[in-house]
Amino acid sequence: MALDKIGIAKRIAQEVQDGMYINLGIGIPTLVANYIPDALDVVLQSENGLLGIGQFPTEEKVDADLINAGKQTITMRDGSVLFDSAESFAMIRGGHVDLTILGAMEVSENGDISNWKIPGKMVKGMGGAMDLVASAENIIVAMQHTSRNGESKLLKECSLPITGLRCVKKIVTNLAVLEVQQAGGFKLLERAPGITVDEIREATAGKLIIEGDIPEMKID
Repeated sequence: MALDKIGIAKRIAQEVQDGMYINLGIGIPTLVANYIPDALDVVLQSENGLLGIGQFPTEEKVDADLINAGKQTITMRDGSVLFDSAESFAMIRGGHVDLTILGAMEVSENGDISNWKIPGKMVKGMGGAMDLVASAENIIVAMQHTSRNGESKLLKECSLPITGLRCVKKIVTNLAVLEVQQAGGFKLLERAPGITVDEIREATAGKLIIEGDIPEMKID
């Protein structure tokens, strides 16, 4: 059975390590904040100027003035700080973010990412995506494996405008966990519960590397 958005977020939360500074992109990545284990001390950063994002608020705790870069209402942890976007981007460009989790429209087998524009469609702008992919040491992508019409989003080469080149390290989709290899190719690490290797192979247009038995993801 393919994962839903929450399942993808839960699996990515397993990649988080104690002490990390993390930037969560718009979409599925923002859900990761709700599933990071309480035992881990991590700091979530938003490019609009917030360090120390908490979980999404319950209805009675919503503050319309407190939002992330995707304009979703959020909470602040004890010790959180607010600042202008110039300081926020200085943190990003200075390499002070340990892990960046982004959504994507396409990822190539070399780790290129397209996540900001579809030709012919109006968009407000790139936001912080280009700075994030140029500066982060570790980028994990959260995405659907295929488009609505069943076409693969994991490709030999991206067809949409590029956000960053050779920057994606790992991808978690509704079907699988994959690692981008330095020599090129998507190495299959895990498969979603009930999903077969053949189904993943059929849904992947880029080079898929399969070694040994592929375990199912463990989602609590």
